[in-house]
Amino acid sequence: MRRPYDLPSLTALACFEAAARKASFKDAAQEMSVTPAAVSHQIKALERDLCCSLFVRRSRGVELTEKGAFLFLSIRRGFEGISEAVTQTRDRNETVDVTIRTTTAISSLWLMPKISAFWKIYPSVSVSQVTSDIPSNSGHCDLSIHYGDPDESGVEHRFLFQDRIVALGTAAFAAQHRVSSIVDLGKVPLIHMSNEENGWTTWTDWFEALGHAAPKGRGFFVNNYMIALQAAQDDVGAVLGWDGLVSSVMAAGRLVPLVPQSVSSPVPFHLKIHAKASGKSRLFADWLAKAI
Repeated sequence: MRRPYDLPSLTALACFEAAARKASFKDAAQEMSVTPAAVSHQIKALERDLCCSLFVRRSRGVELTEKGAFLFLSIRRGFEGISEAVTQTRDRNETVDVTIRTTTAISSLWLMPKISAFWKIYPSVSVSQVTSDIPSNSGHCDLSIHYGDPDESGVEHRFLFQDRIVALGTAAFAAQHRVSSIVDLGKVPLIHMSNEENGWTTWTDWFEALGHAAPKGRGFFVNNYMIALQAAQDDVGAVLGWDGLVSSVMAAGRLVPLVPQSVSSPVPFHLKIHAKASGKSRLFADWLAKAI
């Protein structure tokens, strides 16, 4: 299988970086708790892999060749970036008060403005988001937002909102396809969410709720709701919209209702409160449920 990155042995790179920084195989070996012979072996293997010399060996140490200096600068920048990320990861559990998991769509369209408003009232409470469109048990989060029946999970929750679901598209799309009724809508291209695990209402569900047969038009399938909305704005097809969730998109006129009918969402968006939730997590959860 082809490796995702064009990299030699990471052990060899680490030995090279230490030897280049120390200008000594012996000092690099001491830092890495290995023998100088082991460092020398790793660097020789790296030079064979790269087909070039990285050091000029001197009696009192080593000096970088031009290619060695170029490689050293690049590796140092990479290691510095990794080191910073590791430090932030180690410190995150100590500095973040609330961790909430949700999808990219809910985060972008609904949650971020709410967090900004929360911080104006509670500036000392830090909130971290984990955004993912892959279903998870959310075991490493304090809170998580879901679409579905909250009572089925048996987990403590807070009700957030329950929208009406409308058929959306651009004004140009409506004019091009002459959409004025549900019958017309059933014949035009529709954008479908292909990730059925999230339980979101489908086009078939929507048409059936209004007493109509499943649509027959061409389908465009995506597994991310933000992509679905963008595709609709690019006139790829019509998309289902939860009016509270996509209110900003509708208010800006980027998408408009294609027909006057809509259906009530069968289940709400709700906030799960996980067992590890702290007092500050509950503070945020209660505030979020009242800030709708």
